[in-house]
Amino acid sequence: MLKIIHVYPHGIGEELELEAGDSVLAVNGQRVRDLLDFHLYCEEGADLLLEVQKAQGEIWDLHIERGPDEDLGLEFEHPEPTQCGNNCLFCFVHQLPRGMRRSLYVKDEDYRFSYLYGSYITLTNVGEAEIERILAQKLSPLYVSVHATDDQLRAHLLGQKTPPIMPLLQRLTAAGIEIHSQIVVCPGLNDREHLHQSIRDLHALYPGVRSLAIVPVGLTGYRSRLPQLRVPTPEEAAAILDEIHHLQEEFLAESSTRFVFAADELYLNAGREFPPEADYEEFPQWENGVGMVALFRRQSSQALEAARPLALREVSLVTGESAGHELARFAEDLGDKTGVAIRVHVVKNRFFGGQVSVTGLLTGRDIIEQLRGQSLGEVLLVPDVMLKDAEDLLLDDLSLTDLERALDVPVEKVAATPLGLLAGLEVMDEILHGEEP
Repeated sequence: MLKIIHVYPHGIGEELELEAGDSVLAVNGQRVRDLLDFHLYCEEGADLLLEVQKAQGEIWDLHIERGPDEDLGLEFEHPEPTQCGNNCLFCFVHQLPRGMRRSLYVKDEDYRFSYLYGSYITLTNVGEAEIERILAQKLSPLYVSVHATDDQLRAHLLGQKTPPIMPLLQRLTAAGIEIHSQIVVCPGLNDREHLHQSIRDLHALYPGVRSLAIVPVGLTGYRSRLPQLRVPTPEEAAAILDEIHHLQEEFLAESSTRFVFAADELYLNAGREFPPEADYEEFPQWENGVGMVALFRRQSSQALEAARPLALREVSLVTGESAGHELARFAEDLGDKTGVAIRVHVVKNRFFGGQVSVTGLLTGRDIIEQLRGQSLGEVLLVPDVMLKDAEDLLLDDLSLTDLERALDVPVEKVAATPLGLLAGLEVMDEILHGEEP
């Protein structure tokens, strides 16, 4: 059964007098084990027959006729994720400092979450029953961390003996399961000839394996008791890019897709120009940090076209080091169109240390320490990627209110996109100056 934990106002669930504490037992006669079952069974048609057990034990049969894309207005108890049993050399959880929210220290590895949310898994903890469910319910696409197709090398990277990955990928793709894959490159381990062979092995499974992202290893300053690793040097990053671009040309001629794509961070490390937007095709690995700059530039043009003069005088915007240059260039152009002085404050990630430079991993502590005493204008804008979903809490559990008190300036979150920044400026303009957005 699947327990309801919240019923949203004015939705179908409220109309049917469902309440928190009720549980869905079946959808269209099919028993519901978890959120995944409910999601899949509700996709099968507009008309639904729900079997619901009320909190008091009474059983209700509810017939629902939905419009296109109409949501039921129900929030369900989230399943506890299956835990990861690997001991990866580069595991980010193992590199976390103390003092963060407890959920961040959970190592989850769950094929259900891979299907539902696009999270990457290694497939090392799926048994035959889980594989059969993946095949029976056509859980596609899945997102798989391969790291190396050589079994011995992969076992070393994952820190435990693992089942051969290629036969499992072949079985899944032969049954119609689409896979998006990734390799986290650790210099001196799975780069060079190993990387070349892994890319070719995975491309041999195209179109079952639809895409492959090559991502450089991310290291914090908390590795004193962990195996020694390093990020690629600029020369190594350039060599990886050369290899990828060479294979892209070959794959494009052979199968009409570039197939393998480099994370934006590799271009930054190597000091290389980013490819044109078309080279990222349909952006299959965008959420993996592949092609984000290209999409940012496209949306920058859209935002500048839509921008108009505002009454705001000066605002500040927080960002991490990796996005600093690109964001500063856009902020200057947007400032010219709106008349607002947009001060981009690049905050160094001292909390994590190491080579962590992405905006989404900044903490309230670093923001306060590095911006305290500075002139921040009328408002400080904080990208929403820094905040916990549905809550205004940063990774160290400081809130936006905490930032306001410490920095003595109004703080607002904005979507971490050019259009999101423009929308944030317009909203603050209306709040502070009474202008219509």
